[in-house]
Amino acid sequence: MKITIKSTSKIVVLKAATLSDGVPARIWVGETESGIKVHCFVTRIAVAKNELRVDEFEKELLEQIPPTAEIETIPGRLIL
Repeated sequence: MKITIKSTSKIVVLKAATLSDGVPARIWVGETESGIKVHCFVTRIAVAKNELRVDEFEKELLEQIPPTAEIETIPGRLIL
């Protein structure tokens, strides 16, 4: 499966029963190649060790779109 996603400004905390404080995750929205809409909870993202354009990546990573109405209704803390 291939998806294209865009970073939003919405951050939630994912909390499992074994984690006391939870893990922050930024919500990204997008769609699959066939057009199915998705949202992703991204906790970490990194580039390969040999990537030469790290500065470009870090600049692009700061770009965010406002959350959609559907994403905005997701509570700030999610229990998994």
